[in-house]
Amino acid sequence: MNLRQWLLLTGGITAWFLGGLAVLHAQTGPSPDTDLTIIERVLVKVNGQIITQTDLETRQINEIRSRGVPPRNNVELANLVREITPAVIANAVDELLLVQRGRDLGYQLSDEQFDEIVNNLKTENQFESDEQFEEALQESEGLTMADLRRVMERQMLVGQIQQVEILSRVSITDVEARDYYDTHIEEFTEPATATLREILIAVPDDVDGINAGAAEEGRVVAQTVAARLRGGEDFATVAEEVSESPSRSNGGLIGPLLLVDYSETIQQLITSLSVGEVADPVRTPQGFQVVMLEARTDDVARPFDEVRDQISSNVFNDRRLEEYTQYLDSLREEAIIEWKNEELRQLYEVYRAENVNSPPGGPQQN
Repeated sequence: MNLRQWLLLTGGITAWFLGGLAVLHAQTGPSPDTDLTIIERVLVKVNGQIITQTDLETRQINEIRSRGVPPRNNVELANLVREITPAVIANAVDELLLVQRGRDLGYQLSDEQFDEIVNNLKTENQFESDEQFEEALQESEGLTMADLRRVMERQMLVGQIQQVEILSRVSITDVEARDYYDTHIEEFTEPATATLREILIAVPDDVDGINAGAAEEGRVVAQTVAARLRGGEDFATVAEEVSESPSRSNGGLIGPLLLVDYSETIQQLITSLSVGEVADPVRTPQGFQVVMLEARTDDVARPFDEVRDQISSNVFNDRRLEEYTQYLDSLREEAIIEWKNEELRQLYEVYRAENVNSPPGGPQQN
């Protein structure tokens, strides 16, 4: 989506969403710490810097927009807001911690960098003048150029921290890649498969206890069929003639399927047969089954050189997420977080406890 489309979409959904939030706030009543003389409501302070009600609502809007389908009414909106708010507020705190860390390390968005970003946006989205660009920004989103710069700088600071403080710590050597390959060989192994042909002589399972003669008759028919096949008759022709399985329409062909997808009884048959060999009839719940092994492939491990890049990517991503989690954990431990809203504090703490070993959801921009 280009900037022009983004601005048009944002304007519509923001107005509707904020209207819905106003209804929700009216239903739930003001917070105990609400002061009618204060325009902006502070929800939490992180090392002295604030996250406001407006910040939270903007992030909620962005999260709902990212899902593609907006709620149809205020009931759906209320349910969705309850669902997303714990992660949204947790990510807001995490992002602020990363931004603060970036500023502590001296990172900043220079005038030249900001001008380059704006010029690229204007060119890509066919704004002919600064005035046209600023007007679209203001009318559709209520953002000034200063607001846009603040958003861009936050994105840049988070990106710099991730690149310098986190990604620089992550690497994988050839020895580590080989060790991962050896200990996770199943991830790079194509599993065994088998293709069969079958003929079913149907005998209901409960017949054995009621009419043993019918079961014996089915057994004799199946043995006769096996003998015909071993005598050289074409399996597909015989299957179309006598089989009572749906597979008769394609000559009794089954598969190829993964070996583990067959029943244990059939798996045992497969491992004992050579390709083209017909097995003795076996009793199944459906009747007596005559099976021939049409084709088989064994487990095949892909060569290390073929999967080296995949291993590097997998291990790198795992380590990156681990480093990212540990880095944020350390920032949280050092931070002074002062909650001004008890409900949000509880949502935050429950979310953090439930996701203590999970990678963070990633910063969300406002």
